[in-house]
Amino acid sequence: MLRYEVESPRATITIDDPGRRNPLSNSVIAELAERIDEAAADDAVGVIVVTGAGDQAFSAGGDLSGGFVDHPLADHTQRGALAHLLRSMRTCGKPVVARVNGHALAGGLGLAAACDIVIAVDGATFGAPEIKVGLWPMMITAVLQRVMPPRAALELMMTGRRIPAVEAMRLGIVSRVVGADDLDDSVDLVVDELAAMSPAVLRLGRNAFYAASDMDFDAALELLHGGLTAVASTEDAAEGVAAFLEKRRPEWRGR
Repeated sequence: MLRYEVESPRATITIDDPGRRNPLSNSVIAELAERIDEAAADDAVGVIVVTGAGDQAFSAGGDLSGGFVDHPLADHTQRGALAHLLRSMRTCGKPVVARVNGHALAGGLGLAAACDIVIAVDGATFGAPEIKVGLWPMMITAVLQRVMPPRAALELMMTGRRIPAVEAMRLGIVSRVVGADDLDDSVDLVVDELAAMSPAVLRLGRNAFYAASDMDFDAALELLHGGLTAVASTEDAAEGVAAFLEKRRPEWRGR
């Protein structure tokens, strides 16, 4: 239930089960990770877009109809697919944009929040309702703690309440809220902006951003000091500065 399409410079990954609000089964999650890895390795892809089919849901989260709690210990390794997906998204080296076309709940909330830029329609809602069925959003905790205030994240998890897109933006989950008619144009604009940047510098900068977020202040400064030298050593940095001084568009080489 996944579609993967490449139209350079973008790869679009679509969870394609709108009748069931695009659920995230273990197999779908594993395939999402495979497609992220495929896009990361494809030189024709500069930006990865993740979305859901239809206009009702980005993803309503885990597929509870597939015996989710029938074999909790036996299924432990298989459930690790979500951890692998979240790691792949963070380490893929390319910008990942969430096109949130509808509700993003439970694992769907975590998937959207794990993207670098989140563009949501104004009618979308966000939430972690697992508590209402006796579950807890364990693995997406690692994502939510890093993108929103911890106390607000904990409240969402403990109450299971949904919040509108504008509140999700205020809390740091969402980057932009747009009307449904403007969603595709807004995504196109962001993809074009990202594709116009140096892929080498985007990769180095993105990696440094996420690495520094898990460090204390002094360690982060040490990492970023070395990161600045790494960026300054790229051919694209030399080209970018030369283009600026010569008042022309840079021609990126990706290295």
